[in-house]
Amino acid sequence: MEVLGQGLVLMIAGMGIVYLFLAILIVVTKVSMKSIGRFDYILPQDAPKKKPVAAAAGSDDANVALAIAVALQGK
Repeated sequence: MEVLGQGLVLMIAGMGIVYLFLAILIVVTKVSMKSIGRFDYILPQDAPKKKPVAAAAGSDDANVALAIAVALQGK
């Protein structure tokens, strides 16, 4: 029975250390997010580039015609 008690104490101590580490990690992450945001003006990120919109009106008709031609060739 003594071994079971030691195992339980070891399990609780291990889980406590893990939860303490995770809590410290969360606090450090939040603090670093705030401090890094303060220095964002030094190296600002570029705005995401927009992809050019292709003219799809004519290509849809061509794709439909091609699909019909391929379907008819199979018969």
